[in-house]
Amino acid sequence: MTEIEVATSAQAAALADLARETFSQTFGHLYPSQDLAAFLSKYTPDFFSRILSDPKDRIWVATDGRALLGYAHAGACALPHPAVTSTCGELKRLYVRRGTQGSGLGGKLLHEALSWLNTPGRKLWIGVWSENYGAQRLYERH
Repeated sequence: MTEIEVATSAQAAALADLARETFSQTFGHLYPSQDLAAFLSKYTPDFFSRILSDPKDRIWVATDGRALLGYAHAGACALPHPAVTSTCGELKRLYVRRGTQGSGLGGKLLHEALSWLNTPGRKLWIGVWSENYGAQRLYERH
C-alpha cells in the first residue's frame, strides 16, 4: 500500500536519489549529458536536509514501505514574477517515478502540498515548464 507522509531528515539521501532519477526521467532527453549532470549535482542529501530543516518549506514523500515513489516540495514562492510577494506560496516540485505515473499518486501529493499551502489570503503559485504537458494536465484536473 502506498502512503504519503511528511519527509524527514533521515530520508534526505533517498530524496536526493529520487530527485535525480525523476528529473532525469522527465527532462533528461532535453539536456546534453554534461549540462544534466551539472544541474543534478545540486540534488544532494545536504540540499534536502536544508529544505527539511526550514519551517517555511515542506516535502511529502510517497512510499510503498520499501522505497520512495515520488515527492512534492512546497514553500515560500521564489518565482521571478512581479506579482509574487513574501506571503505567496509555491508548489516547487512534484515528481513521481515513471512506473507510478497515472496511478493517482501525483494527485495525492499535490493535494497534500496545496492543503498545507492554502491559508486565508495567501496566493498560490505553481511553476511548470510550458512543454511539460503531463504536469499541466495534472494541475488542471485539480
